[in-house]
Amino acid sequence: MTSSGDFGERHRASTSVDIDAEPDRVWHALVDPDLVARYLHGTALDTDWAVGGPIVWRGEWEGKPYEDKGEVREFDPPRRLAITHWSPLTGAPDTPENQNHVTYDLEPIDDGRTRVTLTHGNSPSQEAAEAMIENGWQPVLQALKQVVEADDKP
Repeated sequence: MTSSGDFGERHRASTSVDIDAEPDRVWHALVDPDLVARYLHGTALDTDWAVGGPIVWRGEWEGKPYEDKGEVREFDPPRRLAITHWSPLTGAPDTPENQNHVTYDLEPIDDGRTRVTLTHGNSPSQEAAEAMIENGWQPVLQALKQVVEADDKP
């Protein structure tokens, strides 16, 4: 986990995972609602991926229904996906300072593998950013890796 990324807002942290699949395959898992549901707690994803357009995640977490929302900020297949994210489960109002910024950067590496680097930004403190990486995003990236690698086998 490092403090990096290109967000200009407040605190951020990053983590990476190497996936045994080509970038196109990993990208597909990031944007296909059926695959997203498999690694993101069964969430239902709704967006058309238009830059500036809305993105909504619906589901249930610890017995509570939720509808999180955000905006697509960058959509550059198969290299970069950047979104904002806000959840009412945080108890914070839906204002720009409470919207997290999430960027997935995909980089081809040796032997047809892909390194996915996720940066979580616009957190209220460096500790909050690092906690989101450790407790939220690292498990999601491991689940993404499992889904992509399982689906990538003949």
